[in-house]
Amino acid sequence: MSVHPSFREALRFWLRLGFISFGGPTGQIALMHTELVENRRWIGEQRFLHALNFCMLLPGPEATQLATYCGWLLHRTWGGIAAGVLFVLPSVVLLWALSWIYVAYGNVSWIAAIFYGLKPAVTAIVTAAVWRIGRRALRNPVMWGIAAAAFVAIFWLRVPFPAIVVSALALGLLGGKFLPATFVGAADPALGAGPAVIDDTHESPAHARPSWSRAVRVLVTCLGLWWAPVILAGLGQGWNGILAREGIFFSQAAMVTFGGAYAVLPYVAQEAVEHHGWLTAPQMLDGLGLAETTPGPLIMVLQFVGFIGGWNQPAGMNPLAMATLAALMTTWTTFVPCFLWIFLGAPHIEQLRGNARLASALATVTASVVGVVLNLAVWFGLHVFFPTARAPDWFAIVLAVSAFVALQRFKVGIIPIVLAAGALGLGWRALGG
Repeated sequence: MSVHPSFREALRFWLRLGFISFGGPTGQIALMHTELVENRRWIGEQRFLHALNFCMLLPGPEATQLATYCGWLLHRTWGGIAAGVLFVLPSVVLLWALSWIYVAYGNVSWIAAIFYGLKPAVTAIVTAAVWRIGRRALRNPVMWGIAAAAFVAIFWLRVPFPAIVVSALALGLLGGKFLPATFVGAADPALGAGPAVIDDTHESPAHARPSWSRAVRVLVTCLGLWWAPVILAGLGQGWNGILAREGIFFSQAAMVTFGGAYAVLPYVAQEAVEHHGWLTAPQMLDGLGLAETTPGPLIMVLQFVGFIGGWNQPAGMNPLAMATLAALMTTWTTFVPCFLWIFLGAPHIEQLRGNARLASALATVTASVVGVVLNLAVWFGLHVFFPTARAPDWFAIVLAVSAFVALQRFKVGIIPIVLAAGALGLGWRALGG
């Protein structure tokens, strides 16, 4: 029987997860599913997927919001805050350090060597997640077909991720009305991970019950925290100053970032490079590369944009000090809205878990997510195993297969695999590989 984790135990888990959350949102969701649902059994399978489907429909980084949701379920508001903050804190610190190295020295090749080994391991982790989630979510041929259609749509047809989710949601609502037995079915208990602390059959915790007074408190508090630094920057430095302009711009971006980082990056790049002049196009590409090589959400690239903007436009301050303030402003206005969406909406989503029509819609979204996760695994595989058109990278292939076998056959933990892969990548590059 699973035991409810203490708040301190949860803190250690979320911080550790923040350091190993590579692979973009789908890779991070796979990590959380493995740890929360299968290994620790803190969250039930269907409960996890219900929360995931809600987060998929929100603007902003869905993996960060899912961590916040799960932390909130386990330990109320402070649990959600701790989970969300610790999930991104390591990447905030690491990307700040890499950004400073980038502007000061322009050489981070040793980082690339470590992550040369990490990428095959992440590919294996994501592939294992496709297998595990697919076995539970694809319970009949219709769900298999939805997953296959989602994969074809995103991989070959380049359909935007939000369009896939919205289409799956609409299909699920219709299917739940006309073919409820097909679009909603009981999961195979043989595939379950066993009883969980907050299981699928448990009633929502008392703190998860919605109320108007709670909603007003959440709204006032989160909006105040969100905009207070922006207002202070505008009053102190002027509304045309770099801090206020970045705060307003990234607050706007936080409300329209449906579909994750790749959906918002073209908009941010165009505005930051061409309109505001905070950085150059080559610097934007370099920042994306740095964000790809650090744990945490890929949307952290926005912190790099803010940092470079402050460095290039210090307004009489020390460039590093202004860059740091600008990076913090960008990160704050990007992630604080995540807590608003979760704390305001999650109690209502919890109350709707028994709604058959909603369950049909979210089950269909889950099936489409399997196709999206498969797309990530294939995309990783193509880029990691075949970095050039000439020949495969046999080191990466062997490392990925070994990591997959270790995960599936020998049940090795993710942290040892990640650490070993990073060390092997660094050693292989040092030997000239």
